Amino acid sequence: MEALTIPIEFRLDLRRTLSYLPGYFRSDGWWRPMRTDEGPATIHIRRSVAGVEGRAFGPGASKALESMWGLFGGDDRPADLRTDHPLVSELRRSHPGLRMGKTGSVFEALTNAIITQKVTGKEAGHGLKMLRRRFSDLAPGPAPAGGAPLRLPPDPERLAGATYFVLHPLGIEKRRADTLLRAARQADRIEALGAVGPKEASAWLDRIAGIGPWTSAETVAVSHGDPDALSVGDYHLKNMIAWHLTGRPRGTDQEMVDLLEQFRPQRGRVARLISLLGHAPAFGPRQPLRSFASY
Repeated sequence: MEALTIPIEFRLDLRRTLSYLPGYFRSDGWWRPMRTDEGPATIHIRRSVAGVEGRAFGPGASKALESMWGLFGGDDRPADLRTDHPLVSELRRSHPGLRMGKTGSVFEALTNAIITQKVTGKEAGHGLKMLRRRFSDLAPGPAPAGGAPLRLPPDPERLAGATYFVLHPLGIEKRRADTLLRAARQADRIEALGAVGPKEASAWLDRIAGIGPWTSAETVAVSHGDPDALSVGDYHLKNMIAWHLTGRPRGTDQEMVDLLEQFRPQRGRVARLISLLGHAPAFGPRQPLRSFASY
């Protein structure tokens, strides 16, 4: 085990910041299993009077601790959001500790985004859980307090050797499966996008068949902490933005883009702040859950 404590000199809502990243909250803090270029690792983060404390386990422990500053948004610049919009100004004032964290792990973020495409949260969660069971191993280190042992993100090499017929029983239909397999076969190039800016990374990802603006935005928001990443095509976001900014319970993607244009290059941050107000009013049936793994 290796440990690190980072003193904090800025406002930080650690729980809310980390909630947008892949990891698990337990009674003793936040746990994140991860893959690094030095091997697998698990990092455990919690807040203390001394700052943010991290413990890391496994061959990649040093790399995991190096990522800690980025995870809680140490490089983020919330003050770059300057606006006189009354609602957004109040949200910024009320939530000064919400920061844009980043993992630096592009393939992991892309995998999560692909599995989340055009499905409910419950269906996406099931697909990711089954992927980890089939294509990963137990994470190093102890099990979190009050929780089951953690598993690493799916192994891109093992995924690259799979076929659709392996993914279908996991609840991943052909469209998402084909996109995931195409990405897995380019995993090294995708992971290298962590060294370039979010716009360049998004443009490269958009060239992969099956990946569009929503998927690339969801990816760089997590991997790069991009404050301008806007998930155009999201099932709920356009309605939520329209509701809170205009009072209309339904909106379109184009209307959302137009409403948030004034906040560029901080559109993703503004959308995240507005999301704290909750969803727009619900009308009609929920999106149905699908089950086709046995078909």
